[in-house]
Amino acid sequence: MKVLVTGGGTGGHIYPALAFVKYVKEQDPTSSFLYVGATRGLENKILPQTDIPFKTLEIQGFKRSLSFDNVKTVQLFLKSIREAKKILREFKPDVVIGTGGYVSGAVVYAAAKMKIPTIVHEQNSVPGVTNKFLARYVDKIGIAFEDAAQYFPKQKTALVGNPRAQEVGGVAQSTILKNYNLDPEKKTVLIFGGSQGALKINQAVVAAIPEFATKEYQILYASGERYYQEIEESIGMSKDAFANISIQPYINQMMEVMVNCDLLIGRAGATSIAEFTGLGLPAILIPSPYVTNDHQTKNAMSLVHAGAVAMIKDSELTEENLVAKVDEIMNDEALRSQMAKASKEQGITDASERLYQLVQSLI
Repeated sequence: MKVLVTGGGTGGHIYPALAFVKYVKEQDPTSSFLYVGATRGLENKILPQTDIPFKTLEIQGFKRSLSFDNVKTVQLFLKSIREAKKILREFKPDVVIGTGGYVSGAVVYAAAKMKIPTIVHEQNSVPGVTNKFLARYVDKIGIAFEDAAQYFPKQKTALVGNPRAQEVGGVAQSTILKNYNLDPEKKTVLIFGGSQGALKINQAVVAAIPEFATKEYQILYASGERYYQEIEESIGMSKDAFANISIQPYINQMMEVMVNCDLLIGRAGATSIAEFTGLGLPAILIPSPYVTNDHQTKNAMSLVHAGAVAMIKDSELTEENLVAKVDEIMNDEALRSQMAKASKEQGITDASERLYQLVQSLI
């Protein structure tokens, strides 16, 4: 089986695709893959670290205001469709899977016009502009949230989940917290705002550190590379007094760390949600207000209604309400257990298998 995967711009489009590729390779070692991304997306950093053949197309998004750049955007889109058709003719895939981002719009559209079986995967509860556009052309649509079904044709749409949820399922508990100078036997709260960090979360956490230092539970806090030095300097010598708090710029082995934690605090991105629900981890979500269609808030609300998470709005986040909410969950074993159970019920731990079956049904 030959599979062309396309998607890019953010990790939320890339990591589910890579998790799916990994699963298919395990099921069918004879399968071959080609990944098509954008020339300026995060995929240019991630894909070269894999063994997946990788090509790029020059493409950009539309500006929301009237702009001459939008003329260039249309020209690049049309050029990308022509180049995508050339790539498709050379690779001859059995199926094309788009996971979002502008580049997948051009590639999946070109494949549909060439009568190649096509699937899009929507990770969020509210679809992005690319997948909305592609919905009328593709053969199948795989969604990760039931709430997303209302935006797509019913006969094409299937709830498959996010392949990252299945990927984390194979990760075992360990003593990895020792690597961060923490006690693997202690209850642990993991706090992170994404690979770059999140300013509002960092401000609240830094202000809350003296209070967190008095707690029975411990904190593993990933600040993001760009904020780390500033935080180190602001805490200064007093850092040694916070024996139950570990501050890191970035956590490389995030899945292994998650498995060994009891509560997660962070944004409400689709990949992060797939991971912690796949593990059945309770969470406090602080949705980013800087994303299209406020989809992180909608992602979070789906889980709030299920009883799996608590939510604090970014605009309302303070050190006081953060500490109070963490205490409420960490000091109540029954509540934490109830949230963990609800989280596990929301996690689709056979997501890659479901998506693979969708592919098989087409080819």
